[in-house]
Amino acid sequence: MAIRLIFLTVLMTVLNGCTGKPETITPVSSFELNKYLGTWYEIARLDHSFERNLDKVSATYSMNADGSVKVINKGFNTQKQQWKEAVGKAKFVKTQDIGYLKVSFFGPFYGSYIIFYLEPDYSTALISSYNYEYLWLLSRQKQLTNEQLQKYLTIAQQAGFDTSKLIFPNQ
Repeated sequence: MAIRLIFLTVLMTVLNGCTGKPETITPVSSFELNKYLGTWYEIARLDHSFERNLDKVSATYSMNADGSVKVINKGFNTQKQQWKEAVGKAKFVKTQDIGYLKVSFFGPFYGSYIIFYLEPDYSTALISSYNYEYLWLLSRQKQLTNEQLQKYLTIAQQAGFDTSKLIFPNQ
């Protein structure tokens, strides 16, 4: 998500000052941040300029000394043949047991980061932002089986996302 996904989502959210959420999206409950920390690979995303032409996209989450979450989004720009990286900070919007965070890559401006589906073993997640134009499918693995992929696409579609517009970056 990874880097550019979150970066642009945050950028757009920051520019719009938006930490809201789509009506049909409910953040996961019983969320455990320590289980979520670590590296995630972007399996699919909706297209946005901040992630355009990026492959090998990942997001790495770790704790900052102040209790916020450090976010490092990284991806390889296939046109420019160079790595891009964005470093941000995430904080919980409500309580720490709800997968609803706000992420900033630009100072005081935050954008929504809503985990609306999460496997019990924290292996795969679906993420949204403040509207239906932002969607990421993240996994601890670089690839999913076709069966797994269809499961998550169905969940996203049922939540109101146009999955026909998804981009599947090479990992």
